[in-house]
Amino acid sequence: MPKLIEKAEKFVFDLFKDHLDQTFLYHNFTHTERVLRSLREIIDNTKVSKSDAEVLELAALFHDTGYTKTREGHEEESIKIATAYMKDNDVDDKTIEAVSKCIMATKFKDSPDTDLGKIIRDADSSHFGKKYFNEASEFLRKELEIQGIKNYSPREWLDENINVLSKKHEFYTDYALKNWQPRKEKNLSKLIKTKKKQKLKLKTEEIKAKYKAQYKDESPERGIQTFYRTALRNHIKLSDIADTKANILLSVNAIIISLVLSTLISKLDNPSNEYLIIPTVIFTLSSVISMVLSIIATRPNITSGQFTKEDVKQRKVNLTFFGNFHKMELHEFQWAIDELLKDKNYVYSSLTKDLYFLGKVLDRKYRILRVTYTIFMIGMIVSVISFAVSFKMHPTAKIEDVLPTDSPSGWVIPFEDNYFV
Repeated sequence: MPKLIEKAEKFVFDLFKDHLDQTFLYHNFTHTERVLRSLREIIDNTKVSKSDAEVLELAALFHDTGYTKTREGHEEESIKIATAYMKDNDVDDKTIEAVSKCIMATKFKDSPDTDLGKIIRDADSSHFGKKYFNEASEFLRKELEIQGIKNYSPREWLDENINVLSKKHEFYTDYALKNWQPRKEKNLSKLIKTKKKQKLKLKTEEIKAKYKAQYKDESPERGIQTFYRTALRNHIKLSDIADTKANILLSVNAIIISLVLSTLISKLDNPSNEYLIIPTVIFTLSSVISMVLSIIATRPNITSGQFTKEDVKQRKVNLTFFGNFHKMELHEFQWAIDELLKDKNYVYSSLTKDLYFLGKVLDRKYRILRVTYTIFMIGMIVSVISFAVSFKMHPTAKIEDVLPTDSPSGWVIPFEDNYFV
């Protein structure tokens, strides 16, 4: 009989190799080997006769061979294959019948009613109480998906496993109850914990989605905030540019006036240099006017810096501008800000006013700067023309008589012996 078991094992291996579809990721020879190992584990720890042990081993080897023919009703096909094999190997009818009953006992929906049926049933479902439960379970899920039987999502498969382990499956033999049941309960516990984590994650995602949808549906807040942020930033940048332009004009004109005062003015006392008075006056006057206008353009305008509670209540005061609160006490300003933040419309109204008055300030700055640059440009042109005309009308004038040979910094400026004509 041991030789029969060895021959049967080789027969089943070749049968699966040659005729079992590769989509059977779970119901294959690997599963058959696991069942056989679990069966022998029970037999070694249970009082089972030698003949019964051989019946059980044959049933374990052949119980899934019917998958080479069909999925539905594979147990019946397995019995046919096992019967044909055993008859070819002169196995008696009593053994064939016992093997057939054991194979039918592996039907998961039915409860075994014999001792041998309980043993083979526990061996067939031993993976529920093993460490490789998750691996075997995933192979079964994938097999069902590939064969188009049912496509379980991970969450659905988790629910199905919890349902099977907690309600549909049970171990029957004393050995399985003692040695595999604790591991089965541990596997079930892990599944339940995973389920709780999934529920918590799902709940968190739902809350996030709810708040996200609520945030989108309440109002176009983000678009409004982006508008105000961008508009105010652009206005402030333009104000900085205007101040920079005014500073450039101030610096240039200050240098020009310094040179005029240190160089030309001292020469005008000489009657021979009277022809330079008009050009110098034009030159100096254009620079002074440019400086004055540059200062006016950048000169800040400070308001009263005070407001009343009535102004806040009536939404009249703009709290985003420092000029409206710089003289107020801290507690008064904090109260006003609290009132402002209570009313979203008041916040937007304040930002709108701030944007408007920034625009008015920019309009004033750029208008004055435009006039300033125009005066500076015309003054430079007229001054150069005036100096040229003056030198032209006085051909005996030498440029050395106007400009010093020593610069204010002590440099010696060389000149050629020609005249500026």
